[in-house]
Amino acid sequence: MKLVRHAAAVAVIVTGGALALAAPASASASASAPTAAKSAAVAAPSEAPVAKYNGACGAGHKVIDSANMENLGTTFLTYNKTTGENCVVTVRTKPGAPVKMFARLSSKTGGTATDSGQFTTYAGPVYIEAPGECVTWEGGITTYSTKGTGHCG
Repeated sequence: MKLVRHAAAVAVIVTGGALALAAPASASASASAPTAAKSAAVAAPSEAPVAKYNGACGAGHKVIDSANMENLGTTFLTYNKTTGENCVVTVRTKPGAPVKMFARLSSKTGGTATDSGQFTTYAGPVYIEAPGECVTWEGGITTYSTKGTGHCG
């Protein structure tokens, strides 16, 4: 099995005099996570999503990051700057018969939100309010997952 990991670069962002450090965060496993997950090829920042964002997170949410799982689909992280709400949805490239999918989002103060089950088109949306916090987000389709990607902001 070929192991492919996504390592986010550490970035320093200066905004309004405040200094924030962006680095990948690790997610704790939960009972709903796939137990035999293969490592998935995760989207590099310049890689286009293989699935289209479906707007499931609602009005005001803008896609701020995404990660592909081979050609099966894409997990999207969105953010609503008015409400400080983060959202994650995993979208299949080709809807069809139900398959195991999940979308997960967590932060230090917001806890963890997960949607997991057998879905035909997408898993999620899941939401956490975490303005200015780092969040960990991930998604999965069948035995592939994004393996937890961190985002700070």
